[in-house]
Amino acid sequence: MKTILFQGDSITDCGRDRGNDANLGNGYPRLIEASLGFDMPGQYRFVNRAVSGDRVPDVYARIVRDVLSVRPDVLSLLVGVNDIWHGLDGCSGTGTARFEKVYDLFLDEVTAELPGVKLLLLEPFLLPGTATNNRDGQPDRFSVFDSGVKELAAIVRSLADRYGAVFVPLQGVFDAAALRAEPSYWLADGVHPTAKGHALICREWLKAFATPDV
Repeated sequence: MKTILFQGDSITDCGRDRGNDANLGNGYPRLIEASLGFDMPGQYRFVNRAVSGDRVPDVYARIVRDVLSVRPDVLSLLVGVNDIWHGLDGCSGTGTARFEKVYDLFLDEVTAELPGVKLLLLEPFLLPGTATNNRDGQPDRFSVFDSGVKELAAIVRSLADRYGAVFVPLQGVFDAAALRAEPSYWLADGVHPTAKGHALICREWLKAFATPDV
């Protein structure tokens, strides 16, 4: 049985029971488990070790406990929005240079320790919403948020190429979805997916998972 490990921030954590690896939370990992578990019974074990609020340095800090010790056959990683968000809200942002350096270090160590691991790197994304829109004191908040996340997304795409990983594009599909229904239909606050948003991520993840050799 192969192990699929989900890593990232609150978008992936999504209320999981951190004391129970069988509990994947209420987001896209659970939907993926349902789909693959239905189609291929008993072929995969699913583990979610994402932590709400994490930036890429936080994911890297947990690499031994929450990645290497799990020894996944497939590692799915979605991280980046907090690396920008925290900087906008007076906490510790990451910055593009450090984001790339730490993400690269994370992938280097994972692939060295787990040479057969298959990597799915998900693109960070956002839409207009209560968490991302301009506000008093931050009249350019959305443009800064948006451009920052896009810079990080470009880094993730580049690292996916470097490591032979599968890049899972999400910003474009959310942009297209927001033309069919208002942004909050997909992302409740511009960052966190609704049930429909999680279904969209699940759909794109499964497409990427079907890529040869994954």
